[in-house]
Amino acid sequence: MKIAELKDMSQDELQGKLMELLKDQFNLRMKKSTGQLAQTHLLRETRRSIAQVKTVIHQKAGK
Repeated sequence: MKIAELKDMSQDELQGKLMELLKDQFNLRMKKSTGQLAQTHLLRETRRSIAQVKTVIHQKAGK
């Protein structure tokens, strides 16, 4: 997801997206620990997406 798309979202939408990403991260970690995850790059992408969403939330809160 691009930063420009995130900046257009409302606070509630960003919070929802953050919760969705955190659930995805948890599921990916569980798959990795059981050896079912073949695409390990998804963990890094999810972690980066979480950081981007959190950054936009904090930027909007500062305004």
